[in-house]
Amino acid sequence: MSHTELGYMTAYQLRHHISQKDVSPVEVIAATLERIDRYNEALGAFITVCYDLAIDQAREAEQAVLGGEELGPLHGIPVPIKDLEAVKGIRFTHGSVPGEEIATTDALCVERVRAAGGIIIGKTNTPEYGYAGTTENLVYESCRNPWNTERTSGGSSGGSAAAVAAGLTAMAQGSDGGGSVRIPCSFTGIYGIKATQGRIPRRHVGPQSWSPINNSSVGPMTRSVRDAAILLRCLAGPSSDAEYGTLEEVPPDFEAAIRRGVKGLKIALSVDLGGAAVDPQVVEKVRSAAQFFQAQGATVEEGDFRADDPEEQFRTFFDFFCARGYAAYGGLADDEVSRGKLTDYFRQCLEHGRSLATSDFIRALNNIGRYRSYVSGFFDRYDLLLTPTTAVSAFPIGRPPLEIGGRTCSHPDWDFLPFTYLFNLTGNPAANIPCGFSEDGLPIGLQIVGRLGDEETVIAASAAFEEGRPWAEKQPGGFD
Repeated sequence: MSHTELGYMTAYQLRHHISQKDVSPVEVIAATLERIDRYNEALGAFITVCYDLAIDQAREAEQAVLGGEELGPLHGIPVPIKDLEAVKGIRFTHGSVPGEEIATTDALCVERVRAAGGIIIGKTNTPEYGYAGTTENLVYESCRNPWNTERTSGGSSGGSAAAVAAGLTAMAQGSDGGGSVRIPCSFTGIYGIKATQGRIPRRHVGPQSWSPINNSSVGPMTRSVRDAAILLRCLAGPSSDAEYGTLEEVPPDFEAAIRRGVKGLKIALSVDLGGAAVDPQVVEKVRSAAQFFQAQGATVEEGDFRADDPEEQFRTFFDFFCARGYAAYGGLADDEVSRGKLTDYFRQCLEHGRSLATSDFIRALNNIGRYRSYVSGFFDRYDLLLTPTTAVSAFPIGRPPLEIGGRTCSHPDWDFLPFTYLFNLTGNPAANIPCGFSEDGLPIGLQIVGRLGDEETVIAASAAFEEGRPWAEKQPGGFD
């Protein structure tokens, strides 16, 4: 098989061919490294490529196949790791010049990828400490969108999204604290899911891990729903040394949910989430997607969804996001030497967090409680909520839109993502699924949100949409 065939093959297909000895893990990793060497300069997807580590792991994986050993669900599959998670002995930048180090341990998600047979292939590009919705930093080049390399790949898991969309790998690990899996998946035309908060554990990593309200979760990014279900199952489940709020229940069989369909579901549609500005092209594609679910036997109705005034909702997220950021990384902003090495956006977030009064943070916490109550009540009436994932398709790097849907943006760096961060505050599972293209050929994403703990229905709806409106055969040009 050619490196292009292997690059665009799904992970579950690769795993089958490896188990049947049609292709070896060494051949898969060699093909992956070849594609990274050929295309990473154009994409800026990988900050660090783990050549020696990947080859050593591939040889071990090949011996396991030849020895007839029991193979894990990711056996021999290359899995990039976002550079906000540690891989022992590997350069760990956090997307930050003053934050760069050599990791001394594996993150919990890395341990679980390894335990499932996955091969760590490299560290993917991310904005500084993940604090932006696009992927630019001072450590490496800007990450670019495979569909148009002058456009952003989104963020903060932009490198992982670009790698999957360009067929460098079938899957990648991302993380999502305000939309950071869903936003780049939307911009690059791939699938990604943020599970219920606490479904995928993280090890204790500083003051944020002890908070009673966590907003960030590790999640899979793939070109197929089934691949995402497989990786989600590998990552999910309780752990004895995980952060506060980890779900203690054994996770369900996410892969089995693929066959459930949507017949009989009651689904709400909100194209503006109570007042957000949205590009008309995005609205058109999302409405068309909603009609598909109706045709498949679901009841779909325009839901009157409005958790709060959009400006107050953003203020709540941003104050909470920045206050937690300052609690974790404020020393970088307080130290004169480190402060001069920070990106403007990260320094501004930390400074905003430092400036907040206690009353500001309490107001944010009260609002989060109110949002959780509102969303919980909404899902007493509906099984799923459909929204756009982003308000626009991918824009030129470094040039976020100043106007969306005829309305001037109040916060240009953030107004393109009004649909995602609410569900980080409430903890609900939410996925991006490709639902069409803009007039200039850029992907548009549909967000599917479920009730707490119910990733299965989100995955069932995603799989039904994938089967009815497949997208994986649509590939960006220039990566053959």
